[in-house]
Amino acid sequence: MVPTSKRLRPPVVAVTGAASGIGRAFLAKVASSADFRRVVAIDEQRGDVTDVTWRVLDVRDPLLANRISDIDVLVHLGGDYALDADSGERRAYNLRAAQTVLTASAAARVRRVVLVTSAMVYGAAPDNPVPLPEDSPVAAEPDTGMVGDHLEIEALVRRSLRSHPGLEVTVVRPAAVVGPGVDSVVTRHFEAPRLLSVKGCSPRWQFCHVDDLVSALELAALGTVSGVVAVGSDGWLEQDQVEELSGLRRFELPPGLTFGTAQRLHRLGVTPAPATDLHYVVYPWVVDCSALRAAGWKPLWSNEAAFEQLLELREGRHTVVGRRLSGKEATITAAGATVAVLGTAAIVRAARKKRRV
Repeated sequence: MVPTSKRLRPPVVAVTGAASGIGRAFLAKVASSADFRRVVAIDEQRGDVTDVTWRVLDVRDPLLANRISDIDVLVHLGGDYALDADSGERRAYNLRAAQTVLTASAAARVRRVVLVTSAMVYGAAPDNPVPLPEDSPVAAEPDTGMVGDHLEIEALVRRSLRSHPGLEVTVVRPAAVVGPGVDSVVTRHFEAPRLLSVKGCSPRWQFCHVDDLVSALELAALGTVSGVVAVGSDGWLEQDQVEELSGLRRFELPPGLTFGTAQRLHRLGVTPAPATDLHYVVYPWVVDCSALRAAGWKPLWSNEAAFEQLLELREGRHTVVGRRLSGKEATITAAGATVAVLGTAAIVRAARKKRRV
């Protein structure tokens, strides 16, 4: 029998972004887990989860290193993921937060850092294998949207591993996240009256429910999985299945028209996301979660169940070209501008007229 003094003690884990969103969901899960000796919650404001130690500070504060000197594992979930935020300000926040977390963790001798990016970094393309192996190259196109943020954060991780070889960093890449409070390019796609489809190609849909992301993060925090870890529901849904479940019909357009027009709309400020984000709703980017499967992990949510919750949560929301509309706007627009390029001429003319005025 191993003496008590030599047994591995459960780690102390800290969670950034702990007051809301995925950070709060993860915090609530580990707060009652016997696998962690103590749980520290870090955010700019105190949250409502009890039985944890709250430390109120901005995750970008260089003094973070002083506040995590007693931490074994840090799970960084304190990012800005608002689609409608100014892209420059959002990226500056996300990169500064990730950089501070990595540098402070190295300085404080934190053993392990876990960060969340997205399986979007693999890129969405018509010729992608389905599923993509976990070790597939990062092939996403850098842009001003959320994908660009994830690419930059992963570049920071690679630099940090070279600069701080003693720090273990695990990057978790979820498929399209679904759950209460989640607002993304993918969830907004299903708020439109019709589904955009590119002629000659059909997407495959894979989702990652917040509950499954949280359980995967728990394994990453414990060191059960490490390195690059993809997470999502088993398998995928075909486009026909998605249309049957949602009751939405597709609207097919040529790829050149689709992406060219979407880019013009983004430049005019009509759409919140760059045209490259459309790739993720018309081309496949299904991932193979081999590391988690090898560790014995199984998702609680199927793609069908996650998608059905997505549909429930979208009720009362109307989105066209990735932009949220009021009910009145949606009624006027739905007949002619249901997806990214419908009604483009009118939108472009209106935008130009507004600029001239």
